[in-house]
Amino acid sequence: MHRLLRGEVLMFGGFAVAAVVTILLVMPPATAPVSAEWSVLPSGPLGPADRDLLAKVRQAGLWEIPMGRLAQERADSQRVKEVGMHLVEDHTKLDLVTRQYAARLGVPLPDVPSPDQQSWMAQLGAQSGSAFDKDFAQLLRAAHGKVFSVVAGVRAGTRNSEIRRFSQHTLNVVMKHMTLLESTGLVAYDQLPEPALPAASPPAPAVVDPRRQQ
Repeated sequence: MHRLLRGEVLMFGGFAVAAVVTILLVMPPATAPVSAEWSVLPSGPLGPADRDLLAKVRQAGLWEIPMGRLAQERADSQRVKEVGMHLVEDHTKLDLVTRQYAARLGVPLPDVPSPDQQSWMAQLGAQSGSAFDKDFAQLLRAAHGKVFSVVAGVRAGTRNSEIRRFSQHTLNVVMKHMTLLESTGLVAYDQLPEPALPAASPPAPAVVDPRRQQ
């Protein structure tokens, strides 16, 4: 009788171990917790670069709109005045779009330009005439080049469909403004930041003589 009970206990224990092993093999692994820097939204994951893009586009408008207005007052060149008008009109519309996207995605936005932008505003605010024209074209063109690189990088890799649409729209605006600023004939291209050097190409695979493989 004792032998029979001991056998049943051993058999039950074997079944229990087998069941536990089977459950562990069948159950999917636990998913890693989402980083606090990432938000899972219906439009897809929203990461730090996505939020930074919205903030940078917002700040671009915070200094380019007043400088565009200033260009219409201080510029000596009629073309610079016209470019300033386009910057005001386009960035006013883009700022509205930026705030709408930020509200939907729950991203806080800055209300003041960056320290660099404030410095550029002070520089232009102290000038007028041809000196203003030259610095306006150069500073704004360089700033748009930096923003273009940021927007293009996010557009290429974002996981969020809303940010894809926003970055595509922003790229079109930034490219338009770069072209307008260049149309003034005042941009010194040799003073713009140089493009990043291309990454080193991986070595070509060695050529294997098929006769040696026989």
